[in-house]
Amino acid sequence: MSLMKSLLGAAASLALSAGASFAEPALIFDLGGKFDKSFNEAAFGGATRWAEETGGSFREVELQSEAQREQALRRFAEAGLNPIVMAGFSFGSSLETVAPDFPDTKFVIIDMVVDQPNVRSVVFNEHEGSYLVGMMAAKASETGTVGFIGGMDIPLIRKFACGYVQGVKAVNPDAEVIQNMTGTTPAAWNDPVKGGELTKAQISQGADVVYAAAGGTGVGVLQTAADEGILSIGVDSNQNYLHPGQVLTSMMKRVDNAVYEAFSAGVDVETGFNVMGLANDGVSVAIDEFNEPLITDEMTAAVEEATAKIVAGEITVHDYMSDDSCPVM
Repeated sequence: MSLMKSLLGAAASLALSAGASFAEPALIFDLGGKFDKSFNEAAFGGATRWAEETGGSFREVELQSEAQREQALRRFAEAGLNPIVMAGFSFGSSLETVAPDFPDTKFVIIDMVVDQPNVRSVVFNEHEGSYLVGMMAAKASETGTVGFIGGMDIPLIRKFACGYVQGVKAVNPDAEVIQNMTGTTPAAWNDPVKGGELTKAQISQGADVVYAAAGGTGVGVLQTAADEGILSIGVDSNQNYLHPGQVLTSMMKRVDNAVYEAFSAGVDVETGFNVMGLANDGVSVAIDEFNEPLITDEMTAAVEEATAKIVAGEITVHDYMSDDSCPVM
């Protein structure tokens, strides 16, 4: 009997040890939900790709309110999930509070820097990708007026806008760029009706290409642009398929790769500061069967040349978040 107990005890210890080495990862989506066709959905795509390739499983949760952020982090950490990935900058303050309480748990936050020894902070050079789609917008525009619609008015979204305007002006210094933000609260990420209204307002001012960096709100921007017969530019995920022949391109922010890499590394995920930009496929423009007829050889050549020069340091795209200013706005 005692031998059996010893064997069972050893088996249990071995199982716990294996569980610690191969813990189940978790993903917490930001407000707007995992099927926002943009940022959150990109994160979900990365997690799904990892699960399909490895046969592994992961836990997930969609938040319904700001108050749930810390609660979700603590619940997953207490359950032994590791690593825990958060899609969105808004988790910053909650993670600052929770991470020290779970030193053996690895946390990965996207779009925010949290300086804790068990945290990996992933940020993107959105201004670089936005510069490229700005060039494309300027080349596609027939009116010389293009638009930008952001979600929540925060420095991160102004970073998108500033890169976009720089790209537009690089092609056409006389171009006009109309800019609107959807709101000042997290609700701005999930208001497609407001996105559509802003798009119509920009069209009335002459815009014939509109770039949406607004999460779920952008779905309304792209829909209205298609209904009104102008071009749009998607963001984060490849949104070209939503309105074939009407979406000029999408500025892909490879949140999927960030999640996939974190899940693949598992409990051994490297902590610290991580930047994803043009040089390491962190951002890119989407060209596929849905928008190929809209892409001219001149446009392709310009994007390829600018990409090479940005990577080489020959073109510097100003980062709004470096000094809270934009030289062309």
